[in-house]
Amino acid sequence: MLLITWDSVLVTSSLIVAFIASFTALDTAGRVAVSRGCIARLWLVAGGTAMGIGVWAMHFIGMLAMMLPMTMRYDVPLTSWSLAVAIVAAIFSFAQVVRGSQLTWRRLVRGTLILGSGVVAMHYLGMNALMIEPAIHWNIELVALSVGIAYAASGAALWLAFHLRQGDGLLLMRGCASLVMGAAVAGMHYVGMAAAQFNNTSSMMEHGVSDQGLAVWVTVITLTILGITLLLSMLDAQLRAARLAAKLKHANNELRQLAMHDNLTTLPNRVLLEQQLDAAVKHATLNDQTFALMFMDLDGFKAVNDTWGHHVGDRLLVAVAARLRNQLREDVILARLGGDEFVLLSPDSDGLQAATIAQRLVDTIDAPFELDRYSLRVSLSVGIVIFPLHGRSKQEMMFNADSAMYHTKHSGRNGWCLFEPAMSTVAQHQLALANDLWHALEHQEMHLFYQPKFRAGGTLLMGFEALLRWQHPRRGLLMPDMFLPRAEKTGQIIALGNWVINEACRQLRQWHEEGNSHWSVSVNLSALQFHQRDLIDSISEILQRHALPEGALMLEITETIAMRDPQFSQQRIAELHQLGVMVAIDNFGIGYANLLHLKHLEATELKIDRSFINSLRADSEDATVVSAMITLAQSLNLRMVAEGVETEEQQRLLTGLGFDTLQGYLLGKPTPADRIGEFTITMAAPLVIPENIAPLAGA
Repeated sequence: MLLITWDSVLVTSSLIVAFIASFTALDTAGRVAVSRGCIARLWLVAGGTAMGIGVWAMHFIGMLAMMLPMTMRYDVPLTSWSLAVAIVAAIFSFAQVVRGSQLTWRRLVRGTLILGSGVVAMHYLGMNALMIEPAIHWNIELVALSVGIAYAASGAALWLAFHLRQGDGLLLMRGCASLVMGAAVAGMHYVGMAAAQFNNTSSMMEHGVSDQGLAVWVTVITLTILGITLLLSMLDAQLRAARLAAKLKHANNELRQLAMHDNLTTLPNRVLLEQQLDAAVKHATLNDQTFALMFMDLDGFKAVNDTWGHHVGDRLLVAVAARLRNQLREDVILARLGGDEFVLLSPDSDGLQAATIAQRLVDTIDAPFELDRYSLRVSLSVGIVIFPLHGRSKQEMMFNADSAMYHTKHSGRNGWCLFEPAMSTVAQHQLALANDLWHALEHQEMHLFYQPKFRAGGTLLMGFEALLRWQHPRRGLLMPDMFLPRAEKTGQIIALGNWVINEACRQLRQWHEEGNSHWSVSVNLSALQFHQRDLIDSISEILQRHALPEGALMLEITETIAMRDPQFSQQRIAELHQLGVMVAIDNFGIGYANLLHLKHLEATELKIDRSFINSLRADSEDATVVSAMITLAQSLNLRMVAEGVETEEQQRLLTGLGFDTLQGYLLGKPTPADRIGEFTITMAAPLVIPENIAPLAGA
């Protein structure tokens, strides 16, 4: 056999090329993973091309390192084909592996077969490009070993390319992995070279490319290509990092905006206001200065929300915020605390300046708001405090400003008021009442009174309406208007409402067991309760607990609540009907609903608002309107209920008009459950309730 020697410099160069090609392939695989669309495909082609060229260059330089006692010549077409095979195999194997969030065994095996076959084809095509006669004699065992190494190296390379795409500390890991990959690829090549055996009579053909200087050019060009690819990959990583940093900064600014500003009006929220108020207190204390703090609340906003819906209310709040902001200097801070509450912080302002600002704001809000087809009117109540005259801490100033604002509301609204010490007493009274409300249920201070409901003739008792009372340990019996608005505002109305429904059902179960099985009970629902997420589950559990028959419980919602979101109301009422719960529409006739709207709600009763009843006369216009209502209601199978019946004339007229049910002081005042025995099932005359029974204000 022909004696073969090896050029150590070229062998070393081939190993370096293999290492750099492996590192470049791993780095570009990371670029594919973090890119999308055309950019990802571009990096896929670039990475596969770089790896293919690197593997081919390592192979070719390794061949050039083989020193035979003759001038080496290579067939150009076969050499070119070996390069093309290496590039194509690398690109398609990368496409199988480096994309996607998970690497399945099927994809890994498919990619390994493609890359391994490409490397084997590249190697033996390159060896056959050696223009020598007679042909090379191959050692089959070593050839098989080289093929096995090629597939093993390809599988390991692709597995590393997928798992080293992203993460922390990748530079060192990729470097180590590149050493392993480079050694494996070089091992396959030199095992394959060792499988080649040459006869002593072998000689080179005359045509083809000789090896003089070829190794240098291949090494330089390959390293240049790999270097450019690696440099572009690193630049892309830097640019991507810069873009991510810019996005992160923008996201942080947005998070700060969301955390410190109101989503609806974009005004500062409570968090930012408290920070600014702390800073203002410190600055004013150090520099012996004053500043004004104003607590503002919209008058009539709840009516807008109830009548036209929250979407209109939100648009009104945005318009109010813009109108207020336009009246203020740049250094004045206007914040929204939530709902219809706003706070203004005006630096370097005394009482006179604050009063001027407050009056200007009151006047600007008093003008109508034109929102598409809606012409809305609200007013502004303002409470003013001056630092340090009315407080030296932010908590004290906020409390006193709130007290002054409530004093404005109680004094007629639509104006402003400068804080006085006596106002805090009233505010503390309201705050103490709100605090007591949290313990009222726990201490069994809440009670239900029941107002009877009769057939129109006034002789058949049909059931009762449950009305809430608070037996306060120090303030006596409190009517709902004393505490329910605060309960609505704080969300306590949910717990109170659930208790009322449960207690009314418990009492009704007791009456049924006493022989009054035809009685029913009705309970008023607030807007929060009606939209309560678990309302249906809660009522279902209560009905099962007390074993009430279908139709025994009726829930009353106001017309404005029912019409706020007709689609939701229709769904919620249908769910209640499935439980066997009847629904009544209360205060009908004063909102914007009509019977055509209500026909889709599956309501059982309509309760005409008491304002119609109070002014009802036989020859009045209200009688004509009510008569028309009754005719339409009867055509829709709706029972008509009149509340607020106080005279026998009203009773006779309402009965004649065709009302099904009557309710009012004439027939029975709200009464505790233990006094219901004084009512009789059939009555020939209006009931007389003992004077010591407290009446219900507004029942």
